[in-house]
Amino acid sequence: MALRVALVGIYHESNTFVEGLTTLDDFKKGHYLKGEAIRKEYEGAHHEISGMIDVLEQAGIELVPVFFAEATPGGPVEAQTLDFLLAEMLEGLKQAGPVDACLVVPHGAGVSQNQVDMDGYWLAQVRQQVGPDLPIVGTLDLHANVSPRMVEMTNCLVSYKKNPHVDMRQTGEEAARILVRMLKREVQPRQVLIQPPLSISIEQQFTSQEPCLSLYKRAGELASRPGILSLSILLGFPYADVPEMGTSLLVVSDDRIDLATEVGQQLESYLIENRKFFVGARNDVFQALEIAERNPKPVLLLDMGDNIGGGSPGNNICILEGLLATQTLRYFVCLYDPEAVQTALSHAIGDSFELSVTGTVKEGVKKLPLAVRLVTISDGNFTEAAARHGGQVNYAMGKTVVVEVGEGSLLMITSRRVPPFSLNQLLSCGVEPAQFDVLIAKGVIAPLAAYAPVCQTVVQVNTPGVTQADMTQLGHKNRRIPLFPFEEV
Repeated sequence: MALRVALVGIYHESNTFVEGLTTLDDFKKGHYLKGEAIRKEYEGAHHEISGMIDVLEQAGIELVPVFFAEATPGGPVEAQTLDFLLAEMLEGLKQAGPVDACLVVPHGAGVSQNQVDMDGYWLAQVRQQVGPDLPIVGTLDLHANVSPRMVEMTNCLVSYKKNPHVDMRQTGEEAARILVRMLKREVQPRQVLIQPPLSISIEQQFTSQEPCLSLYKRAGELASRPGILSLSILLGFPYADVPEMGTSLLVVSDDRIDLATEVGQQLESYLIENRKFFVGARNDVFQALEIAERNPKPVLLLDMGDNIGGGSPGNNICILEGLLATQTLRYFVCLYDPEAVQTALSHAIGDSFELSVTGTVKEGVKKLPLAVRLVTISDGNFTEAAARHGGQVNYAMGKTVVVEVGEGSLLMITSRRVPPFSLNQLLSCGVEPAQFDVLIAKGVIAPLAAYAPVCQTVVQVNTPGVTQADMTQLGHKNRRIPLFPFEEV
């Protein structure tokens, strides 16, 4: 009889500085999948689940997809929503019948109303149900804030190694291969968590450039030592005010706790010695626009304070106001504003009218009146087949409009928050990226996988908001101390 492996996951990146909670409706608008619907969504995609499917199939092991729920990053998960999702997961796991192992897909930076360490909590519930001896192996987002409980409740966790996350499928493959070797009794994973006293600044987390480039090179050298099965650098998610917030190292050895600890401590020493390189220089809006004026076009302006992939509202208008003030650059901006969408839908394509958008600025929320012409109305659905950050295939922005503002500048307004991980977000609405001087993407590193091929210049913009680049200004109360750059270490 073939071996059977269950697959379960609750996946959310929770920003505790965001007002409001992530609800069951948010998960159902994201991905709320049971049974074979999981395989149908991800088979052949660029996602960790896709890699898991492939490896088990090649090994002749039956994958039993049970439950996977994922919502766009936002505020902490509502208590009753977590209770519901977990009950659905555990019941599905029970109904799946006897299994030989379990593959798990947490994010690693999940927080709920009633469980600060949300991922550690649901992993513990899975462990309790399947028993102490059943192998549990899984993946983590590179931005995980890893808790000791998450490590204790699993045999092996493996994180993405690239930001933007274009290696999710490969990460799923790595985790599944370790699980297969466990089931064949070829290896006995032992994992060690090391939490250096620092948190890497978000704008310095581009793994293809310094300072991360040298960090990952050093990690690769250490991971090649005999007996090391996996080495993960969790750069961390600074927008969750939890004790685990910060950079972590997760080293998995073949039954050698001493070796895993030694390797982790060597990499920790490298991080501490080079800590000051992991805090970057920052450009405000007008500095960024000056750079855009004098550099090759199109220019990608990364709106760091309104990083939808980090849980932000998606409606910061600081860069838009700067562009309106200078009036020298043709631009594309996308904003989340369901009310403005409904107002625009009362007009016909080609109509000119005044439209007020509701946006956030440093001082709070304001209405910004604009003279616009309605260009496009869309259902907001699009797909992405290439390897892009997040690895998702199907996207839904809700009812979406595109309006022209001034001569040749376009504003896309959506009914749902969708992070800028795919150029098909624009192309599906008839927007050609190459026609602009400036494109604004609400993110920090993640949009580069999609936008870098069409943008000759990239500028990170230090905008205000719940994902602002300077984490020391957010007002953490629960983080560990000392932690660089909050304190010197």
